[in-house]
Amino acid sequence: MPAKKPDYSYTEVKDASGKLKEIIFMPSTIETIDQAFFNWVDDTVSPSSETNKGFKKVPVIWISAERAFQIKSDKDIRDSNGVLKLPLLIVNRMSVNKDPAFKGVAWAHIPNINDGLRSPRGGALTVARRINQEKTSNFLNADSARKYGTLSGTTVGTGQLNFPSGNSTKIVYETITMPIPVYVAVEYEVTVRTNYQLQLNQITTPFMTRTGQIRSFFISHEGHRYEGFIQNDFQQSLDVTGEEESSYESKIKFKILGYLLGEGINDARPKIAIRENAVQVRIPRERVVAGDSPELNPKKGIKPFYVE
Repeated sequence: MPAKKPDYSYTEVKDASGKLKEIIFMPSTIETIDQAFFNWVDDTVSPSSETNKGFKKVPVIWISAERAFQIKSDKDIRDSNGVLKLPLLIVNRMSVNKDPAFKGVAWAHIPNINDGLRSPRGGALTVARRINQEKTSNFLNADSARKYGTLSGTTVGTGQLNFPSGNSTKIVYETITMPIPVYVAVEYEVTVRTNYQLQLNQITTPFMTRTGQIRSFFISHEGHRYEGFIQNDFQQSLDVTGEEESSYESKIKFKILGYLLGEGINDARPKIAIRENAVQVRIPRERVVAGDSPELNPKKGIKPFYVE
């Protein structure tokens, strides 16, 4: 007995229901890169050191102009006298550089697709393509009705909906496009401040050894992945403010190779554009000459599709 052929339905993919899925695609912005790097420092490296209250994780804060006032009144990083509690890690973005020589997947500029509309949808790179099953089925059913019968209820000619008609060219594809990524190099500085040399050694060691003999590492956030590099020099300094009080400081610099998609909230175009192809083009014939006769003689009792 011959083996039964597997039925993969119209997808021609085994276990298609488990392989085909829609993925939520979040935009990549400067804030996305900032959050990815901050999470890497705070969660992945997650430095700890010995304190007067035991071995504890070192607090990590993001410093910026809008955070300056909050830091002054933050009870978690300041004591009752308003003095910073050390040890502490401070993350700061230093610069964003757009270098045309820095290229990723797209090695040249690709302009957005021009739809000829007043509000174009944009999109330059094709990221996915799928068949619109509903619209393709409508075209195939209409062809079956013309060849084998009429659409009536759930039957088409032979009594089967979606009757196979061979290799049909009327397939509606949905093409998904996105803007070309703009590649940027973002530089960060992590400042380590401690009360003792031992704490400084314990905190900076993971940054030196985590990547091994190389300087590169990867960070990710909301489905986006970026490559980063630790700079060679770990600058260290000693700040003596009095006879008994002193603090140690080390500055670690990083370079993140990221990319931006779209113009953020200032972009009126969608981040992801979906277009459908045309499967059939019909141009009606106009009869403008008086007395022109039909090309095909109509059957008895059936009027031609145009006025003579």
